[in-house]
Amino acid sequence: QVHIVESGGGLVQPGGSLRLSCKASGITRDYYFVTWFRQAPGKKREGVACISSDGDTKYYSDSVKDRFTISRDNALNAVYLQMNSLKPEDTAVYYCAADEVVLASTWDWIYEYDYWGQGTQVTVSS
Repeated sequence: QVHIVESGGGLVQPGGSLRLSCKASGITRDYYFVTWFRQAPGKKREGVACISSDGDTKYYSDSVKDRFTISRDNALNAVYLQMNSLKPEDTAVYYCAADEVVLASTWDWIYEYDYWGQGTQVTVSS
């Protein structure tokens, strides 16, 4: 059974940084993509950043490009999201999702993903 757990959320001031962690277990395939999504109150869940198993392929949404960095450590089955220069509009619940096949044109579609974590809250406020 696949189990995904996110951690690292919290309250941070505008301009600050946070690093989110996503740990997956029970995925039997060696090759799978991991994507961070977020959902703010009253808004749709949106894709933030995606990374392939080997780390060679990464996708970012325009809203976080140049501020967020996704990375992974396969030895620990972990994926990280380093978030810098945080803004109040980054406030959301951040979710980690995984799947074996992700297309460049649809990496940020929630329907691409079979496995999801429960989310971690990120609040950016002074």
